[in-house]
Amino acid sequence: MIAPVAFVAMALEGVLGWPGRLYDAIGHPVGLFAKAISGCERKLNRPDWSDMARRIAGLGAMLGLIGAVLAGMGLAVWLVRGSAGEWAWLLLAVLAWPALAARSLDDHVSPVLAALEAGDLARARHAVGMIVGRDTAALDEAGVAGAAIESLAESFCDGVAAPLFWLLLGGVPGAWGYKAINTADSLIGHPEEPLRAYGWAAARIDDLANLMPARLAGVLLCLAGGGWRVMMRDHGRHGSPNAGWPEAAMAGALGVRLAGPIVYDGVLASKPWIGEEGRSAGTADLRRARAIYRRACLLLWFGALGVEAGVAWLA
Repeated sequence: MIAPVAFVAMALEGVLGWPGRLYDAIGHPVGLFAKAISGCERKLNRPDWSDMARRIAGLGAMLGLIGAVLAGMGLAVWLVRGSAGEWAWLLLAVLAWPALAARSLDDHVSPVLAALEAGDLARARHAVGMIVGRDTAALDEAGVAGAAIESLAESFCDGVAAPLFWLLLGGVPGAWGYKAINTADSLIGHPEEPLRAYGWAAARIDDLANLMPARLAGVLLCLAGGGWRVMMRDHGRHGSPNAGWPEAAMAGALGVRLAGPIVYDGVLASKPWIGEEGRSAGTADLRRARAIYRRACLLLWFGALGVEAGVAWLA
């Protein structure tokens, strides 16, 4: 059964994250995906090709990446089950552990909060710049806090709810297949040139992979902190068909406004506000957002245990 694997994998990641010494020694498995994705993009995203040819090339690269990950992890699962006997589930949990990022995300957001609480805006800007893609050099306290809250909410789906969802649905290969898709989207799934055509398939496949997990993430954040009305009203104001669900849930739970005009690479992007009637975010809101996020992660953790209990009862 996969539920005990998911429960233990979440416990391992919740306690250990991805330790710095381990990262220094072997990196992170997602880094291998990034190298493969970037290598394919350099070879296949040819500027002299038509948009259609680049779309086809991008689709082929995505299918190859997903197929290779599913086959590789399927082989690993087969080997573990064939050699570890009754302890196979524990080794599978270890294989699934790095696909989850609940503790890792908390560890990235906490330095932003610590810097804001210390009144060190420069350090806070640097810390939030490590987890968001927007320009951070000119952000004030509200801008830093809002950026961190948005990242925390959206990444609750990408780093926690979605990999767990696919772990429960497709086993260890499902979780790692999702991570490959999500990594590709973050690297090449952009609407700007030169990636617009080549990254089209990565973005659309990621949209499909997050369709249910994003809504699950929004519901869990509402269960952990409220925000139902704003989530249902404003989820469509995000450019992504999925990211708006957890972001709107968090905005409603905190009573703040998120998104809005954002500067990327020196260019102002006019985006609508989510929770526009709310106040500007502050340090206390980021602290509350982290608490809501942690409660939502616990709900997921115990949800995995509930799935196991339900399956066992039905059996």
